[in-house]
Amino acid sequence: MLKKIFISAVLLLAVLSFVVSLLKGNNNNEKTVTVPDRVAVIDIEGTIVCGTDSKDTLFHQANGITSGTIMKQIREAAADDSVKALVLRIDSGGGSATAAEEVGRELARFKEQTKKPIVATMGNTGASAAYWIAACASDKIYANATTLTGSIGVYMPYMNTEELFKKIGITSDKIKSGPYKDILTNDRPMTPEEKEILQNIVDEIYDQFVYTVSAGRRMETSKVREIADGRIYTGRQAKNIGLVDELGDYYDALAAAGALAKIKPGKDGLPPVKVKEKQQPWEYLLSAEIATMIKGQLLQQIQSGFSAPAVQNMTR
Repeated sequence: MLKKIFISAVLLLAVLSFVVSLLKGNNNNEKTVTVPDRVAVIDIEGTIVCGTDSKDTLFHQANGITSGTIMKQIREAAADDSVKALVLRIDSGGGSATAAEEVGRELARFKEQTKKPIVATMGNTGASAAYWIAACASDKIYANATTLTGSIGVYMPYMNTEELFKKIGITSDKIKSGPYKDILTNDRPMTPEEKEILQNIVDEIYDQFVYTVSAGRRMETSKVREIADGRIYTGRQAKNIGLVDELGDYYDALAAAGALAKIKPGKDGLPPVKVKEKQQPWEYLLSAEIATMIKGQLLQQIQSGFSAPAVQNMTR
C-alpha cells in the first residue's frame, strides 16, 4: 500500500513539474527576449575526478565533481554568444591530475577560441588539482586571506598489509604476465625497481604541474619549483609569492570578470550571471533513464488526451 502511495506521489510530482515547465516555455528553444551580456559561473566543489557529466538523483548523490561536468559547462559557455567572461568558483582540495589536465585543456580551448577572460575565485580551499585548474588559464585568481591553496605536487599512495594478512592467516599468490603486472599490490613489499618506475611517473606528472603553473602564472619554472614542495599556503601567503592575484571573495571576482569583459554592471555593481541550469524535479527524484522515460510518456499522454487509466498502467 505504502509503495503504491509513494509511486503515485512521485508520478503526480512529475506530472505537475512537467506541466509547469511547459507553461513556462522551458521546452521552447526559441528566444523570446534579448539576453544581456553576462558572465558564466562554473562551480567546482569537492573532489575532482575523471568521468562523464553526472546528476544527483534520489538514489545517488555525486560526491565532488567530474571533469565531464566541468568540461560540458565550459563548452556551453563557449557556444553562448551572451557569455563574455567565465568565472571558476572553486572550493576543492584537489583530486585527479588527469581530471585537472582534461579541464585545463578545455579552458585553454575556450581561451583560444573566444578570447574571453577567465577569473578564478577560491573559497575554503583551492589546492592541488583544484589549483592546477585555477592557474592554467585564468587572467586573475582571487582568494580569501584564509583560503588554503597551493599543494603543488603529486603523490601515489600504496599500502603493504602483508604482516597483517599473516597474523590473520591469509595468504595470496598470483599468476602474472610480467614482473611488474602486480605493481602496487598490497600483499608484498615494493621492490627497488618498482619504486623507480613509479617515482619516474610521479616526477613526470609533477613536471607537468609545475609547467602548467609556470605558464599560467607567467613565473619562471625555477621559481615555481621553489614553492612547489607540496605544502599548502593561506590566501595571503599565496598572494605574497605570486600564486594569487588579489584577496577577495566571489563577488569581487565576479565584478573583476565583468570589468575585464567590459560588461555594463547592474545597480549592485555586478554583471548579469549565467549559472548552471537547475535539474527538473523528476530528474532529481529519479534516475536519468527513468526521468526520460516518464517525461516521454507524459508528453505522449498530454498530446493524445490525458486519461486516468493511462496513469494506472504506468504504475503497474
